[in-house]
Amino acid sequence: MKTSLRTFIKHTAKDFRNQSVNPPVVRASTIIFKSLQEIEKTEKRYLKDPKSGNFNYGRQGTTTTYALQKILQEMEECYKVYLTPTGFGAVFLAVLSIVKPGDEILVTDSVYSPTRLLVQDYLKKFNITSKFYDPKNLNDLKNQITNKTKLIFVENPGSNTFEFQDLRKIISLAKKNKIYTAIDNTWGTPYLIKPIKLGFDMSIVSATKYYSGHSDVMGGSLAINKKVFKLVESANRVTGLRLSPDDAYLILRGIRTLDVRMDKHHINALKIAKFLSKQKKVINVFYPYKKGSKNYQMWKKYYSGASGLMGLKIKSKNKNSVKSFVNSLKLFGYGYSWGGFESLALYQNKKQLGARQFTNLKKNEHIVRLHIGLEDSKDIINDLKQALKKIK
Repeated sequence: MKTSLRTFIKHTAKDFRNQSVNPPVVRASTIIFKSLQEIEKTEKRYLKDPKSGNFNYGRQGTTTTYALQKILQEMEECYKVYLTPTGFGAVFLAVLSIVKPGDEILVTDSVYSPTRLLVQDYLKKFNITSKFYDPKNLNDLKNQITNKTKLIFVENPGSNTFEFQDLRKIISLAKKNKIYTAIDNTWGTPYLIKPIKLGFDMSIVSATKYYSGHSDVMGGSLAINKKVFKLVESANRVTGLRLSPDDAYLILRGIRTLDVRMDKHHINALKIAKFLSKQKKVINVFYPYKKGSKNYQMWKKYYSGASGLMGLKIKSKNKNSVKSFVNSLKLFGYGYSWGGFESLALYQNKKQLGARQFTNLKKNEHIVRLHIGLEDSKDIINDLKQALKKIK
């Protein structure tokens, strides 16, 4: 019986053999076979169907990691999902699967800062050039394409400043020029948007964030279409980027409640965004709440909902007072990452924003990133009210 995604994530991966609603954690480096012939048959089955879950060595996975892969493949509606030990591991695998010396990559300017370091600095060693395009200007992307461009890397929405791009136009542009596409979809997850179905070749999600939801595990997923399978499979065999069974189990546990948590994050974040938009000290709220804005239109065009991460642009001559605002928040933790049940806040300095070309912060403008958690929205608003008084 075909069910909705909500029902699917509640009932899949049950272990009827052990009468458990969750699969057991199977840890293995060595996979034991009854004979040499059985090893050969397993290898042939894997080559014939790389999604079959036939393993001959622990680096390929166990029944626990395979259970997570099956769930994510269904959620992503893709050809195959690869699991990595961190979200950035999925970024690394996606990029290194496609590019080779002499190639060029086009990357959104508001990309996650470690991704920027990878493409801008690290890949220089291998004679791979990266160029950054303005996420608010499709023509800028179009004008930078050359016959050396092999990959367009999108992050939607952008880190910290949360620009929403016209994804179908980017895909159309890439296909016209025979360029591969990848998107970091950690903010939305396939619960809110399915990039492979939309036309992207690769879709990245940091499982550390909303998949887990409990801030106690790290992991990543790379969903792909059939077109790039051989390229990613080849890179995957030599990178050694594997998710552990214990981490896979924790992520499986989190996914059971992904829909409930995401809906609540959206409800809370929308209330907070509307509250903050009325505060004189906050000159911009980076969240899809304002119906007349381009960001809202682009979000509504592709997403079925929103998550809990947003940015604030605050104007103040006193930087320390902005930091004091963050430090005065009682219900917000101060730390990296996001996507868990708790609210978090960070002052984004120039290092966090990276060497951006198209994020123009004027003098006395500051960016604060908020992750709105699952607390009572009234309590979060009251906490923000008292802390905003610190801004001078």
